[in-house]
Amino acid sequence: MRKVLLIDDTPEIAELLTFSLRDLGYEIFAEGYTSAVNELAIENHAEAVILDCTSYEMSEALFDAIRQHPDHGQLPVVIVSDTPEEAEKSLRSRKARKVLLVPKPFTASQVGRALAQLLEPS
Repeated sequence: MRKVLLIDDTPEIAELLTFSLRDLGYEIFAEGYTSAVNELAIENHAEAVILDCTSYEMSEALFDAIRQHPDHGQLPVVIVSDTPEEAEKSLRSRKARKVLLVPKPFTASQVGRALAQLLEPS
């Protein structure tokens, strides 16, 4: 089972995503918005991270924290965003790699497909 850290500031969505992604074969560790994303990734041996925060700026700050960590420069990240154009532009300016954007509204299967794509062997 692939281990995934889910950061979502809406508990109901986190719960639904957790159940749905577990059905797809992922072991999910869900947390609310927190700046301790790197510590949680290490603690849970996360192979990928999903960021779904109310504003893209929150996800962006966590994405930057992940990428700046010496062990997480290539950690796959799925960002769920209600402002996909803004997020896409921001990720392009960062030359972000190993990241996929899922626009809201979304389904758990879309997030699952994004995870599968990012976790495929290169």
